[in-house]
Amino acid sequence: MLSTGKKKAVVGLDIETGSAAATEVAANGSVSVSRFGTIPLAAGVFRDGEVGDAGALGDALKELFAKSKLSKNVRLGVASQRIAVRMLRMPHIDDPKELETAVRFQAQDHIPMPLDQAVMDWQVAAETTDENGARFLEVVAVAVRRETVRGMLTALRQAGLRPVGVDLSAFGMIRALARDSHEAIGLGDYVDAPAQVGPDYEERVPDHLGGEGSAAATVAAETPAYLYCNFGDITNLAVARGGTCLFTRISPFGVEGIAQKLAERRELQLDHSRQWLRHVGLEAPVEGIDGDPEIVATAREALAEGAGRLVDELRLSLEYYAAQEDSVPLDRVVACGPGTTIPGLIERLQRDLRQRFVIGKPKALAHLDEETAARLAVSFGLGLEE
Repeated sequence: MLSTGKKKAVVGLDIETGSAAATEVAANGSVSVSRFGTIPLAAGVFRDGEVGDAGALGDALKELFAKSKLSKNVRLGVASQRIAVRMLRMPHIDDPKELETAVRFQAQDHIPMPLDQAVMDWQVAAETTDENGARFLEVVAVAVRRETVRGMLTALRQAGLRPVGVDLSAFGMIRALARDSHEAIGLGDYVDAPAQVGPDYEERVPDHLGGEGSAAATVAAETPAYLYCNFGDITNLAVARGGTCLFTRISPFGVEGIAQKLAERRELQLDHSRQWLRHVGLEAPVEGIDGDPEIVATAREALAEGAGRLVDELRLSLEYYAAQEDSVPLDRVVACGPGTTIPGLIERLQRDLRQRFVIGKPKALAHLDEETAARLAVSFGLGLEE
């Protein structure tokens, strides 16, 4: 604890269906990104948060880390429907061992999987007192199926990497975005007054839009709650107040599903399909977009259908969250991930959901182009110290 030596750099690793992204984070007084890299993944190697071919994934990761000259100390993110996050409210317990026992006992009634088949961790999120003076603890409990983690760790070790931690990708997303600047999507009443979230916060408006478990954390009641969304191969979302996660959910549908639909309809390679989505977007009239008119029209159609499905998925998640006991109102939605680079997609979601959206971009990634920064947001957060 008293050592003044330089800390070893940690690489946050975020794996999706089509690619793996790694970001090496260094903290010497300030947080910076020293190295980073991405690598495409072949079909079937990884899908919906689960490893399909550990050998092929290990080979790809070995190539990625060697080519980008990344540290081998890795904090791995997991994002799967086989993850459960629950808020538990329990009487205040001072003794750590007794608290551990009580949390695991209560979690059995709330975690929808046998705990002997899962990896579980927990953290005290807040301490509260009721009107009678009784003290309570709000505890975040997290569980994931062992085989989900086992497959990913097997691939890491095959690549010669040293896992220093396994974390929820949703938690990494919150760490990356809760502390930094956001860009407002300029649509009417939803950009009138930026919320104050701390001294590092500043709201920048893009010109083209014409408008704007270990440590306990007690969250102030006046701190706004945000919905954080990563639009990647899946849609990973989390509600957080400050840096404390209150709710998280995975939707298996994301922008990768839109790209796959376009690829099937026009017989394109997936990488080409992704490029077409970014080229066509949802803003410009299709008649003025360069390229094969049939592909342009099909890309716009796939995007419109996909946006509608994303709206339905987000609305379902918002309704599910609102039904939770003690849920707090949301101030805004903070978006990140590859979906934010598709022109007009986030604006469409904001319009149809009637929620204020902002685009999250960590300051440490500000020197990178929009596409790269969007893909690295979650891996950057995974590399940050908790």
